Amino acid sequence: RHKFFLRFVAFLTLIALLVAGGVAALSYLFTRHFGGDHSIALLVWVGGCGLALLLPMVALGLGARVFRRYGVPLADMMEAADAVAAGNLQVHVREQGSRDVQQLARSFNRMIKEPAGTPNHRRTPPADVAHELRTPLHIIQGNLEGVLDGVYQPTPEHIEATLEETRQLARLVEDLRTLSLAESGELPLVREQVDVSDLVADVATSFSVQAETAGVELRTVVNGDLAPAQNNGARLFVLGDAGRLDQVLSNLMANAIRHTPGGGTVTLAATTVGNRVQIRIADTGVGIAPGDLPHIFDRFWRADRARTHSDGAGSGLGLAIASQLVKAHGGTIQVVSEPDKGTVFTIDLPAVGAESIEQRVNKD
Repeated sequence: RHKFFLRFVAFLTLIALLVAGGVAALSYLFTRHFGGDHSIALLVWVGGCGLALLLPMVALGLGARVFRRYGVPLADMMEAADAVAAGNLQVHVREQGSRDVQQLARSFNRMIKEPAGTPNHRRTPPADVAHELRTPLHIIQGNLEGVLDGVYQPTPEHIEATLEETRQLARLVEDLRTLSLAESGELPLVREQVDVSDLVADVATSFSVQAETAGVELRTVVNGDLAPAQNNGARLFVLGDAGRLDQVLSNLMANAIRHTPGGGTVTLAATTVGNRVQIRIADTGVGIAPGDLPHIFDRFWRADRARTHSDGAGSGLGLAIASQLVKAHGGTIQVVSEPDKGTVFTIDLPAVGAESIEQRVNKD
């Protein structure tokens, strides 16, 4: 961090000296060109020096403020991630900088302080978490150092690329927070009557453009017990958090479309089996190897370890989150797959009628 700061100061100091000298020289030559005497030339030279020094000082002050708000906290977090990866679980990141960076540090500290020996801890070695955090942190540091060293120009495109890495960090920390809360049973759920037919339709609409772009046919099927009632027939619903259930289906749909070649099909179907609701996401994609099936709901698992978030593979938390969210709704999730023949995810949730839901809501 100190090396990074020294580079930052040296870079801004060099810019200040160059600007000051250049403006002063131009002021002197300008005055001499228009016939001013030495006293006027000296006055203009002094004024030019003052202005040339003032502007870099303002830039230096603004740069130092940005460095304190973002550079220092991110450098601290990268050092902490390196320490955790080396096995040191006693590190603590100071909560400083902007509000978003403070939240990132707070989540990082809470994640590291998770009690050792708990099931959650055994499933998620801190080294895996640190590895996922180190990648975007190193990219951010490399980009900033490249700008300071003159390797990169601070163009809008370069700044946007660096900013995207900070967004990736925020998404990763939020995913970890969601997963930890779900596994511990502390994730707040807004339970309400969820119309499964509407849920399926909303998810299908959200992914229609993505499927069309990928050349994948998207199908939806909803059976009569879940479809809008006709002739005053009874309907079944799910008592749950519509937003979280949408999150589960969206994750599975994104995976299905991503792993299905053009010309294939992804089917989102909902049906009832007794007093249960089953939602199936089936694709005709590349499938999953038998040896990988037992691990797909593990944190940070990827069939291809070389895949990263940069190529659309995500952080490896999506299926783990989906599994825990389904469990939080009292349901189960299963997968059946064959290489080159496709994959089928089946979500099984308890179903209730509208009257039962009303009674539960009134009771709560």
